[in-house]
Amino acid sequence: MTAATTTAQPLDAAFTTAIRKDGAFPTYLELAGSAELLGTRRAVRVVGTLDGHPFEGTLMPSGAGPHWLPLRAALCRAIGKADAGQQVAVRLQQRRS
Repeated sequence: MTAATTTAQPLDAAFTTAIRKDGAFPTYLELAGSAELLGTRRAVRVVGTLDGHPFEGTLMPSGAGPHWLPLRAALCRAIGKADAGQQVAVRLQQRRS
């Protein structure tokens, strides 16, 4: 691994998106425009907030353009949301890969 892939990079991006429950992950968020923002369609580790609650996770490529952020049960509990269609405010603050 090179230093460039392990060094955190500041990121300031905000999305509001609905929880989804279909596809490869049981519960996830689709971040429109993420491939253009990140400059890649590969998996990217990020740090940020969901409805103001801190999280670390991996944005997974959907294959069709935008990245998906899988929502683990603990994150759903932290934000008090897990139902398809509920809106979540996402703020990406740091890119780790």
